[in-house]
This record gives sequence, structure tokens and C-alpha cells, in this order.
Amino acid sequence: MILSRTGLVVQGLYVTGFTWSPVYLLAGRNPVLFEAGFSCMARFYQQDISEITGERNPGYLFLTHVHYDHCGAASYLKSVFPGLKICASERANKIMHSTNALQLMVSLSKNAVPLIAALPGINEDELMTKPFEPFDIDIIIREETTICIDNDTCVEVLLTPGHTRDMLSYYIPERKILFATESGGCLARNGHIVSEFLVDYDAYVTSLNRFLDLDITVFCQGHHFVFTGSSVKDFFTASLRAAKSFKGHVDELLDREGGSIERVVDIIKSEEYDSNPLLKQPEKAYLLNLWTQVARLAQRPSR
Repeated sequence: MILSRTGLVVQGLYVTGFTWSPVYLLAGRNPVLFEAGFSCMARFYQQDISEITGERNPGYLFLTHVHYDHCGAASYLKSVFPGLKICASERANKIMHSTNALQLMVSLSKNAVPLIAALPGINEDELMTKPFEPFDIDIIIREETTICIDNDTCVEVLLTPGHTRDMLSYYIPERKILFATESGGCLARNGHIVSEFLVDYDAYVTSLNRFLDLDITVFCQGHHFVFTGSSVKDFFTASLRAAKSFKGHVDELLDREGGSIERVVDIIKSEEYDSNPLLKQPEKAYLLNLWTQVARLAQRPSR
């Protein structure tokens, strides 16, 4: 099954805020959060979380990576849920101390506001007007780190680079739940699977193959959808196929266009972005990611 709504996914697991860039809530005896979405949506996340957990504040916020649409509300959530500890990688911690990276997150967060405000069901008056705010990472985590939420639930940390260098995924073996966001690729609302390698194609493919070997019945991707049951492995198989197809297409275009990254980016943008009439990320963010992908593939010695 593929779910595209907020609310309950399976027992104790919820999508909060909105599906474009959700905060996932595991609402057991000791609630925990995964991802922190957009900064402007912070109050929506808080409202949904509080309605489910009541007086029980979440104890941990696990971030897969620190892109603006995955960590945007982290500072706010930490301020409204006393005791919340933010967990992320060492690389993520370094990024949060980079002036250039923080300025980019502020800019991209601001660009997203009018798109979100135009969505059905969004009350613009409830959107946060303050820009993205940096935050401290309380717990540096790495491959093979395990954090036990209670006696029955432990979060295992997996290093799954490819989308970003700081990319982590979180696996709960007792529940067979995986929070891997862009490490698994991203099914868009138009049915297109977006291949999300930005820094390393080979590492991205390795991560996808790793997921195929895990026993997973729930996969929480970074945007729009949650996969359950047999749809999980079906999606990872399709995502792996899409990544190889995208790489092949870019390689062909680079050869045809004399190695011009700019022309290849323009062609793919017209194919993927301009032709998509449905909900999509801000153009600036899309182009930044696409340019990075094409440039990385152009630099591969095996091309």
C-alpha cells in the first residue's frame, strides 16, 4: 500500500504537518520524531504532534540530513518541546556551523513560503514568518549507533550517503520501519521516481541495495508518500532501476551536448520540471540539485 495523507500509518506511527515534507512521529511510551520539515510549517507540526502525544513530549528528533526542507522546524520544535534532543551526523553538525550553508537554507526556506501558502487547506496566517533558524545538534550519531526508546523499541543508525555526505537512515527492527527519506529515491506525485544522488552515484546505489536486503514493512520517504507491505521492495527495485536509467540518460546527453552541463540541465529541466503541472519543489532548489547531479556524473572517470 502507498499512503499519501497525514495521520496514522501503522500502530504508533504518524505523518504530521503535511505530506509534502512531513515530520514523522513514533508515538510509543516515549515519543520520538524523525525529520523536521519546513520552517514555515513549524506550528502545523507542533499541533499534530501535541494532539497525538498529549502531555508526553518527544525525547529525540532524528534528522537524516540537514537540507532546509528536512531540518527547517528543528529549532522551533526544540523550543516548544522541553527536553527534545536533536540527533544527526558529524557532517551535519559541521554544516550547521557553516555560514554559507545557513544563508542558503534561509534563502531556500523563504522561497518555499508562497508555494506552501497556496496549497489547499493551508491557512497562511498560521505559517511561521521568522526565517530558518540554526540549531545545535545534541547527539552526534554514526553507523552502528543504536538508541533504545524503550524496552521494546530501538533505533539503529545506518550510514547511507549518496544523496548527501551527512546522510543517515534509521531502522527499527522490532517494527520493521525504515526512515531513509531521499536515500531511497523519491516517488513524485506525477508517478516519476526522482533519483536523489547528489554527491555520489555509486554510494546511492549501494544504499538502495542495502535497503533491499533489510526486512522492511514500512518505508518513510522524504516527501509525499509512505510505503507499506509489498510496495516497499517493489519501490526500492523501481528506484534502483530509475537511478540507472537517469545516469544513462545524463551520460548520453553529455556526449551529445559536448559535455555541456548547462545544456544538459536545461534539457532535463524541460523534461522533468517544466512539464510537471503538480506540486513540486521551488525551482531554485530543483536546479541546485540537478546541476549538482549532472556535474557529479560528468566528473566520473568511468563515463
